[in-house]
Order: sequence, then structure tokens, then C-alpha cells
Amino acid sequence: MRELLRSVWGAPRALDPPELGWRDWALVGVVASLTVLEGILRPDIPARAAAVIITLALVPTLLWRRARPLPMVAIAFAATGVTPLFIGREPDLVTMVYLLALPYALFRWGSGREAVAGAALIVAKNFLSAALGYVDLTEMVIGFVVLFATFALAIAFRYRAMLWARGLDQAKLLERERLARDLHDTVAHHVSAMAIRAQAGIAVAATRPDAAVDALRVIEAEAARALAEMRTMVHTLRRTGPADLAPNPGIPDLVRLANGSQPGPIVDVELAGDLDGIPATVGTAIYRLAQESVTNARRHARHATRIEVLVAADAGSVRLRVTDDGDTGSARPAGPGGFGIVGMTERASLLGGTCEAGPNLDRGWTVAVVLPWSATAA
Repeated sequence: MRELLRSVWGAPRALDPPELGWRDWALVGVVASLTVLEGILRPDIPARAAAVIITLALVPTLLWRRARPLPMVAIAFAATGVTPLFIGREPDLVTMVYLLALPYALFRWGSGREAVAGAALIVAKNFLSAALGYVDLTEMVIGFVVLFATFALAIAFRYRAMLWARGLDQAKLLERERLARDLHDTVAHHVSAMAIRAQAGIAVAATRPDAAVDALRVIEAEAARALAEMRTMVHTLRRTGPADLAPNPGIPDLVRLANGSQPGPIVDVELAGDLDGIPATVGTAIYRLAQESVTNARRHARHATRIEVLVAADAGSVRLRVTDDGDTGSARPAGPGGFGIVGMTERASLLGGTCEAGPNLDRGWTVAVVLPWSATAA
């Protein structure tokens, strides 16, 4: 129990709360308008003018509920706690329900210390109001139920946001590790080529010096490519572990994505342009991105009959376009766990390229990827 309390007390504030925006100002305007309207339409409210003024004075606390949750809770509940000393009772306006947004924000975005302090302040205020006779026992119990339901809702959404952020980080990490393993294979290929050329150069150095020089030029080129890919690997690798050293697929392997006799939509693969000489890093990335796109289309493209995969190259970049003719309005999860497109975007950005996915204007879904011919770590 002590460890639980200590972990709650030491919990940090939620990361990246939404910044103050037009929606917050709109909320303030709506609440203020409803407060004035209620004051006009309900002449039976005790101390009506004072109740409306106090309610309006507390409305601006909504603007800073995320940035300063504890001070806003303290201001609002302290003000409603001392109000009966001046008007004989607490403001009795229905629109004051907006104050529940403050304890919600406290538990949704505040730190553990702020949440505990704010909850203690709110509980103390309610007990004081009941002790002084401003609210009866039934109202106090109902108030506590509503407050604890608000706390629980805020904690649930906070936990859900934490899981989502953790899932995003995990998806990016896994894609970085996968890319690092792919790079390992390409670097091994370059080193092997250098070793073979070096052996050939040594064998002919005495009798054919020109051939030995040619071998040195090839070794130099392979070393430059290996060095560039090693730099990319250093940028992408995030933790050590056993690497999967299976051969990596490339551009020629894209034909394997065609479904042949498999059930489901027909998969057409088209290769255009001069694709010879594409670095293994880029070729593997194109294959992985096409594979993920086709898999998502097969799983989630409702009523699709055809999936088209087009890979084209020009002087500066390699382009991948995967299009299906499924229903545009159907939901398209991003992949297992909802992070497939996140991983695809991460892989493309790590190689200095872009990956965009979305519905077509008429029908279907398109994934468009552009990778530079000589991929470098972003």
C-alpha cells in the first residue's frame, strides 16, 4: 500500500497537454452565455445577481485548467466555499456543472502531488459545506459520487493516452530495429564484395596491374557505400540484441507480392524506370513498405477487387504507389495494434523519404512513398 501511495505521489504530469486554442475560448463563450441565460430565465434563484456574477467570474478558470490545474481547482472551490459567507448559500446555477472540468483536468494532466492536493481540497470543501449546513447529507453524497466518477474518467483517459503513446514509441522502436537488421545485411554484402575483390586483386597484381587497380576502385566504391549505410545503422539502432541475419528481399522480390492463386483481390505489380543499381537499403525498404501496404489492403479493403503496386525510379528518387479499389468509407486500421502506418512512416523518414497514406477521392486507398536514391539517415 505504501508503495502504491508513493508511486501515485511521485507520478509526473502528463506529457504534451493540448495547448490553449479556439475550442477553449468557444467553451468559455458558451458557458458564459448559458450562465447569463439561466440568470434571466430563472427568477427563483436565491441571490440571483450575485450567483450569476460569481459563476461568470470563475468561467476563465477553464482556459488554464490544463496548464495550471491545481491553482484553477483551488481558486474555483475556494471561491464557492467562501461564497455562502456573503450570500448565505452556494450559487445555485445549473451551469456551474462546468466546474467538474477542473477536477477532471487535474487528474487527467496534473502530477500525482497536484492530484492528491486538489482532491484533498475538494473533499475538505464539501465536508465544510455540509458541516455548516449549506448542503444536506444527500447532496453531499451525490456530490462525492459525481466527483469520484469524474476522477475515474480522467484517470481512465490518462491511462489510455499513456498506452497509446507507449504503443507509438514501441512501433517506432521496432521499425528502427528492423531497419537496422536490414542495414546489417547490406553492409555485410558490401564487405563480402570488398573481400572478394581484394583477393582477386592480390591474385592478378603481379601479372595484371591494371586489373588490380580496377579491383581497388571497386573496393573504394563498396567501402563508401558500406560507410554510408553504417552511419545510417548507428542512427537507427536503439538497443543491442540478436539480429535476424536472413537474406533481405529487394526490388526483384516484389513479384512475390502478387497473389497468384490466393483468394482475395488481384495484386498487380509493375516495375517502371531504371531500377538497376538501386542501393540494397532502398530496395529492401521499398519491398517492406509495399509488403505492409498490400497486407493492409488485403485485410481491410472491403469489396476490393484489385491492388496495384507500382515502383518507378528516376535520377533522384524511387517511388512506390500501392492503390486498391475498396470502399473509401470503410475503416482502415493502421495495422496490428493500430501502428502499421506509423512504422511505415518511421522507416521512410529514417531513410530521408516520405510516406503518405489516405483514401482516394473516388474509391479506394493509396499509399505513396518517395525515397531518395542514396538513402541517408534523417
